[in-house]
Amino acid sequence: MEAILQCWDGRQIALPQVTEWKFQYGLGTPCDSFTLRCLWEPEEDLLAEAVVFTATEGGERVFTGVVDECERGWDIRGGFLTISGRGMAAKLLDNEALGMDYQVATWQDILRDHVIPYGVEAAPGARLTAVPGFSVAVGSSEWQVVYEFCRYYGGITPRFDRLGRLVAAPWETGEKLVLAEDAAVTALTLRDQRYGVLSHVLVRDRTTGAVQTVENEVFARRGGQCRRVLTMPGKSSYQTMRYSGSYQLERSAEELRQLELELPGAFLAWPGELVEVHLNKPVGRGTWRVAETVSGLDGNGTYTRLVLGDPAALN
Repeated sequence: MEAILQCWDGRQIALPQVTEWKFQYGLGTPCDSFTLRCLWEPEEDLLAEAVVFTATEGGERVFTGVVDECERGWDIRGGFLTISGRGMAAKLLDNEALGMDYQVATWQDILRDHVIPYGVEAAPGARLTAVPGFSVAVGSSEWQVVYEFCRYYGGITPRFDRLGRLVAAPWETGEKLVLAEDAAVTALTLRDQRYGVLSHVLVRDRTTGAVQTVENEVFARRGGQCRRVLTMPGKSSYQTMRYSGSYQLERSAEELRQLELELPGAFLAWPGELVEVHLNKPVGRGTWRVAETVSGLDGNGTYTRLVLGDPAALN
């Protein structure tokens, strides 16, 4: 693995042999993260100047993020360096947005005011419609602004790719990871979780008293009964109220059913990709979408752990 630190002034530090590493990726929240350990006998200590980390495996970029912590020193095994940090979403998570109201907010407005000022690049392909009356609440992080605009109104989960770019486009239809009967799955857990899943959301306009009801028909049909009442600011539009209810239902349904797998080998699947499970046991068979993935190297070799969910819930 080739690991590079970039300093605030543009200088680069190529790290020596990496002995342990772990990369965790998700669907935007929580933020992607990394930690790695390598042999270290420094000729000059520049690590306090490092701000950006990149990792490349087999000629492919596997991580781009910010450096949160560096530890270096020595013990009876010799000199070592441990570095940890987060994905580029950290730049938006760490900065508070200025509360404001847009008469009509476009994706270009969101990028201009809440993304580009932090040196974050947006990937092409976003097709988000303008949102009338979009408001940024005081105390929101810049990531909350982006997430709400994309997920709440556009039905798109914003996330960062491995080049560190903000992506606000639907999942691409690519090759599936197919786990056949003889797949080398070292651990498997199927979880059905009803607690916290909403069956109905009632969205009430504070001024007019109008109420819109949004229902999770599948969960309700399976006997689910968990209702929430959401009160909107005065004079909310019908569209905004429906968006609010649907958003709450979708978020609650993301963890209704999850499949966790562990496989030997690194970087076998990425968030958003589809996985076909056809193992020789009936548990977990079917098509899933990757919600989280962890790839690492430890004393037992490389591994990939996947958290899979319902493709319809992880849009």
